[in-house]
Amino acid sequence: MKNAVSANVRTRRARCLALGLATLTVIAIMTLGAAGHGTKALANDADQISSTARNTGSDGFSAAPAQKLVATSPRSGVRTGPAQKTMVSARRAAPASALAPAVDPALYSALEWRLIGPFRGGRVTAVDGIPADRLTYYFGATGGGVWKTDDGGLSWRPISDGFFKTGSVGAIAVAAADPNVVYVGMGEAPIRGNVSHGDGMYKSTDAGKTWTPIGLRDTRQISRVRVHPRDIDLVYVAALGHVYGPNEERGVFRSKDGGATWERVLYRNPRAGAIDLILDPTNPRVLYAAFWEAWRTPYSLNSGGPGSGLFKSTDGGDTWT
Repeated sequence: MKNAVSANVRTRRARCLALGLATLTVIAIMTLGAAGHGTKALANDADQISSTARNTGSDGFSAAPAQKLVATSPRSGVRTGPAQKTMVSARRAAPASALAPAVDPALYSALEWRLIGPFRGGRVTAVDGIPADRLTYYFGATGGGVWKTDDGGLSWRPISDGFFKTGSVGAIAVAAADPNVVYVGMGEAPIRGNVSHGDGMYKSTDAGKTWTPIGLRDTRQISRVRVHPRDIDLVYVAALGHVYGPNEERGVFRSKDGGATWERVLYRNPRAGAIDLILDPTNPRVLYAAFWEAWRTPYSLNSGGPGSGLFKSTDGGDTWT
């Protein structure tokens, strides 16, 4: 009798775990804006996860000792066990069409956002992912460098330690033409009283395993990085500039050689910088840049001025109106 009760308890725990993993799957899909991911697909994901848990044993894992199901690391956060890894592999292998039937967007009103960590990164103003890989995401903390997940948020790991000279990240851009190429702009753009500055641009060509500094060190605060959708070497940077005083290295910059050299293509004055930059993915020659004239003192924020404004280019940044 006692053994039967224990088996029932383990079975219930496995089912609860499966439902929890299904919820994390929903969150991973929502993070990239799951405009076409329907409830039927989500239900299929949940069934798939539950099946995995049932097939790996009554405790939800393939006879692994309990202490090995989840291991933690002070640097990398939570590590996942065999059942979660099986779920991740199955989802990555599933065709995108099977997960994206057309549904009424109103059905998503029942979904809720949940915190998926990590719990050491701090505030975040920079996030990017890979449209063709619904499980891989990067985020930049305002004081903790760049973090990466390749399992839809089940685990995160810091990937910039030992490479970056400052910790505040302002922008991240993954090249659509080659997701191994990642650009990071340092220094958060929301200029709070306790804002931290950055040291320019960094680039990775191996999906974040290693990083190389590529200039614009004196921009201090970088608000946005955009990469041409078909040319990994054509990069645009919106730089706000120094927070506590005027400087020249601010505005919109462009590189045509992957960051080896930079040219400033839009500038207003020593106190105004680019606070946002949008590139039309259907016609990347069209760009919009927002400028903000602003600076701080230790006790105040001065916002607005003749350098502020919205600008448009239709020739890839050569000219602006």
